[in-house]
Amino acid sequence: MEVENDLMQVRLEKLKELEQAGIEAYGGRFDVTHTTDEIRNGFDDLEGQEVALAGRLRAIRGHGKVAFADLHDREGKIQLYIRVDNLGAKFNELFRKLDIGDIIGAKGKVFRTKRGEISIEVFDITLLCKSLRPLPEKWHGLKDTDLRYRQRYLDLIVNPEVRKVFITRTKAIRAIRSFLDKKGFLEVETPTMHTIAGGAAARPFITHHNALNIDLYLRIALELHLKRLLVGGLEKVYEMGRIFRNEGISTKHNPEFTMLELYQAYADYEEMMKLLEDMVSYVAQEALGTTIVEYQGDKLDLTPPWPRLTMLEAIKKYTGVDFSNLSAEEARKEAMNLGLTIEPNLERGKIIFEVFEETVESNLIQPTFIIDYPVEVSPLAKRKKEDPELTYRFEAFVAGRELANAFSELNDPIDQRKRFEIQMKEREAGNEEANMMDEDFLQALEYGMPPAGGMGIGIDRLVMVLTNSSSIRDVILFPTMRPR
Repeated sequence: MEVENDLMQVRLEKLKELEQAGIEAYGGRFDVTHTTDEIRNGFDDLEGQEVALAGRLRAIRGHGKVAFADLHDREGKIQLYIRVDNLGAKFNELFRKLDIGDIIGAKGKVFRTKRGEISIEVFDITLLCKSLRPLPEKWHGLKDTDLRYRQRYLDLIVNPEVRKVFITRTKAIRAIRSFLDKKGFLEVETPTMHTIAGGAAARPFITHHNALNIDLYLRIALELHLKRLLVGGLEKVYEMGRIFRNEGISTKHNPEFTMLELYQAYADYEEMMKLLEDMVSYVAQEALGTTIVEYQGDKLDLTPPWPRLTMLEAIKKYTGVDFSNLSAEEARKEAMNLGLTIEPNLERGKIIFEVFEETVESNLIQPTFIIDYPVEVSPLAKRKKEDPELTYRFEAFVAGRELANAFSELNDPIDQRKRFEIQMKEREAGNEEANMMDEDFLQALEYGMPPAGGMGIGIDRLVMVLTNSSSIRDVILFPTMRPR
């Protein structure tokens, strides 16, 4: 810290010298004509032409009357060739007082050095922002993950690959919107604060509204408000926004994350499967130029169609145990034989679901649809006609993680009320993640909601796959951190 303070003092002295020379250290507008990437890619047309670019100085080399510097913008870097003959008095008054980390504007001519490096012969320099703190000494190797997440701005400055992750994220989100817009979906916005935390099994964050003197919940899902819009006649809707769940933090979970939810009237979960695999492959192609991606040593093929397995088939495949005809007590014994701890009196469907989560999920590396979820863990999904103990629901898994969850939506208000009542009993028994009773939503269903397919997609997890990121924090610009 003492060394950093000494270096800051040197920079403050330079700042004072600049001010005394009448040079503004924190400038204003600078008209940029080209980015570094445009200059590199368009060199044949730009050679010998004058350009203006701006960015951060990341290296300064040379002494005497000639110097070289590396200027970085969001797209990359380019070498600046700086001579006293071109800058005149500015060479000593300004350039010699610049530090690594300063933001400058440079005007000059595009050329290639004898070593073949595309460069700018600088005729004029403008200081746009004096950097008072030195960048990390080994800027090319900022590896302290805690520091990277807390000071993302520093991470973005010194790690170019991090900028690429978030540029890819933006491209992916843009592609999702483009895909859905072309399919006729309407993007909408629903409340972030709810009087009832519904639409998912999750523990909410609670806040208080002073004027109304009521507690409100930060939304844990988008589902119930979007379904109200189906009732109102908006037949294809989607929302992409922040969701808040008061849960643990891990490489797969952040308390706030981005979710896409979409609902389509007169569709079902089969149509949602087709929509998902088509959308993910489209997004990968738009963001990366390919549907084959490398993820943590595995080569993933996102090309449709994706294979499908029932939950019971998947369990049998990876454990060798067939749960299909077992009673609740028999299922409990088999689960315990597999090393699981099962709570007493847990329903058969929940036992099967726990077995799936603990023994199967991590094996689903290639994109895979798991279908036929038990009704006990699917309170908002339509029951299967062939087997009322199961629902028309799927989850999509990629790289051992859930990517999407979808249903043929339950639109029977009587059945929905019964399921809410079961959920309320679970809350009374201490399950803080169980759904609450939502009378307004039930009233909306009583007016009539068309049969529909609905789906939720974890945008952060999709971006993790597209960018080969091992932690969800690597794809969220400002992840939740404990204060120092």
